[in-house]
Amino acid sequence: MDLSYSAEELAFRNEVRDWLAANLPADIRDKVVGYHGLAKADIMRWHKILAAQGWSVPHWPVETGGTGWNITQRYIYDEEFGLAGAPTLPPFGPAMCASVLHRFGTPEQKSRFLPRIREGDDFWVQGYSEPGAGSDLAALKCRADRQGDHYVVTGQKIWTTLGHYGDWIFCLVRTNPAAEKRQEGISFLLIDMATPGITVRPLILMDGGHEVNEVFFDEVKVPVENLVFEENKGWTVAKYLLGHERMGSGNVGGSKRELATLRALAQREMKNGRPLIEDVRFRDKLSRVAIELDALETTSMRFLDKMRRSGQPPGADVSMLKIRGTEIQQMITELMMMAVGPRAQPFKAVDAGSIDHFTSRLAPRYFNFRKASIYAGSNEIQRNIIAKMTLGL
Repeated sequence: MDLSYSAEELAFRNEVRDWLAANLPADIRDKVVGYHGLAKADIMRWHKILAAQGWSVPHWPVETGGTGWNITQRYIYDEEFGLAGAPTLPPFGPAMCASVLHRFGTPEQKSRFLPRIREGDDFWVQGYSEPGAGSDLAALKCRADRQGDHYVVTGQKIWTTLGHYGDWIFCLVRTNPAAEKRQEGISFLLIDMATPGITVRPLILMDGGHEVNEVFFDEVKVPVENLVFEENKGWTVAKYLLGHERMGSGNVGGSKRELATLRALAQREMKNGRPLIEDVRFRDKLSRVAIELDALETTSMRFLDKMRRSGQPPGADVSMLKIRGTEIQQMITELMMMAVGPRAQPFKAVDAGSIDHFTSRLAPRYFNFRKASIYAGSNEIQRNIIAKMTLGL
């Protein structure tokens, strides 16, 4: 087993690092490291910069605009983005919808949608969860009735991340309510968000942020050619799509950067007249997180080595990266809260250059990161996957 990088891979890492240093806009980086949300204009501007470099969709096949990088190069790319404070592109278009189109799309769908996704011309969002259909996604009720050359969609989606930015939405809809098994009556549709009958309503979070939304469909007409794969076979597409969310969820590079920020906070925050970093109990907690992060990085390298040698995608045990990676992210946010105490609470009228401006974002970030162990399949579900598929329990 080889858990190190080759000379060529180290050179590639330096190439990515140098390019980010020269091309990542300072205002976008400042928003990321300062825990401020990116506007749609920020995301699309960064997407255009990456597309001009040919790096917006590194995991795609070369013939549709991918880089031809191997799995290790793609991992290094993701890690360097996290270390630099560079935002990753929202996955809904470049990673999720594109993966579905590459696997299930018609030639016409690929030629229509993939170039625009690659170049950052359209912002895609995901229409999966509904009231009463979250973890039990097969319980969804949003209807799509075939009428000639259109489907008529009526229903609701909820917790739609960045839905207010959306130009297009890919949706799971129920096309056969009478199906014997719930999963057999679901289809996968691509819907233009500018279509009449679509209403997006914000769901304001505890910190006042607007990240998620409700999306309502009131007799929305969707052309039949926007059906991906076969009618009533959307569950097959959904399962394929969800399998693409796991490998990068460890976010080692981002957690390394956040751990360095936490150490810096502990060095300047005072407790009983001394820097917090000198407090034995806090330093013990900090060391435990650092050890866990080192272990996660080693585990990630093990998966990389296995995939390099076999040429096969990871198995069900890759879920451990999602479990431990999100838990470490939550540990770091918790320790940041402990480090600054009451100043972690959000408040107005602070100097934009002061440390209080930064610390006042820590409580909202802590609460926001509670979702990390739920999205992409809750950690409880991931443990069940490992138990059944890897351990045979």
